[in-house]
Parts: sequence; structure tokens; C-alpha cells
Amino acid sequence: MSESFSQDTPDSRKSARRPSVALIVCAGIALGVFLKLFVVDFLHVSGRSMVPSIQDGETIVVSKLRYGIVMPYGDKLLLRWSEPCRGDVVIYLYENKQVVKRCVAVGGDSLSVSRSADNDLFGEFGYTLEVCGSRIPLNETQFKNLSGVSSVPEGYVLAVGDNYGESLDSRNYGFVPVYNILGKVLCK
Repeated sequence: MSESFSQDTPDSRKSARRPSVALIVCAGIALGVFLKLFVVDFLHVSGRSMVPSIQDGETIVVSKLRYGIVMPYGDKLLLRWSEPCRGDVVIYLYENKQVVKRCVAVGGDSLSVSRSADNDLFGEFGYTLEVCGSRIPLNETQFKNLSGVSSVPEGYVLAVGDNYGESLDSRNYGFVPVYNILGKVLCK
């Protein structure tokens, strides 16, 4: 009768307890995918609408958890626990593109539009939007879009690019629903 015995050596016991390289790599990839989908994102900015704050070609860091849990590859939050504040630089989808703009007013904030009296400051625009102590230039189309509106509706924000002359923003396409805001820019 033949018997076989396996002998436990200190080296064989250590290797049995040590995670394999493949397991560590898989766990790292899974963690990276989880962080990218739900926690933080790095986005490349294309365009000059946020100059001088964010330059064309810069990479920005976006917190996806600042306002809630974003639906992966979606355009809305699954769960919201916070809303944007005035001054936040936010990310949202407009025409299936991620857009970065500054939140200049939130739901309930008053606004007024008028013909500009200051041609030196707003010469090419001709009209102004006054909101939360700021004066933002408007062209004729933007003036018509916002005429008759006295406040930002609840559940919406007024999102405007810092480079007024080169920004397509809420002055053109209207208020942004809070539930469409996907994250807050942390740094560049």
C-alpha cells in the first residue's frame, strides 16, 4: 500500500496566505472603476467659456459625491443630499455634452434684466442681468430669453460661464434643473 504525504513547509504556508498578484490587480482595477463612476472624475476642458478661472485644455477634478450619487453614465443623480450654492462651479449635461459653468443664482433668487446704461462695460452687449449683487452682460437674444423672468424657479440654478462673451449658458438655453447637476469642480 502506498501512501503519500504532503509536508507543510513554512514557505508553502506563507504563499497560501499571500494574495496573488492577479487578485491585487483586479481589486485595484475594481476600486479605480468604482471611484471614477461614483466618487471623483478628471475631465479635460475644451473651450474658453470659463476663462480666466479655467483655461482651455486644462484638466479639472470633479467631486461626483458633492450633491449626491450620480447614475453611472447617466445625466441625473440617483440620490441627492445637497444642492449647489451660489459660486459653485458645477458640471451638468447639455445636449449630451458635459458642461462646466458657475452657479450664479439658485432657486428663489431675484433677478432683473434691463437695457445697459454702462456702454463702457457692456458696450457690445447692450443689456444687463442683475442677480445677487452681480451685473452680467446680455446680448439681445439673451435679453429676450430672460425678459419677464423675475426669479430663478425652485429646483433650478442660473449657470453662467465666467467668460461672458464666449459662453453658451443659462442666458441662452434657460435655467438648469438641480437634478441634472452631476458634480462640483474641486480644483484644476
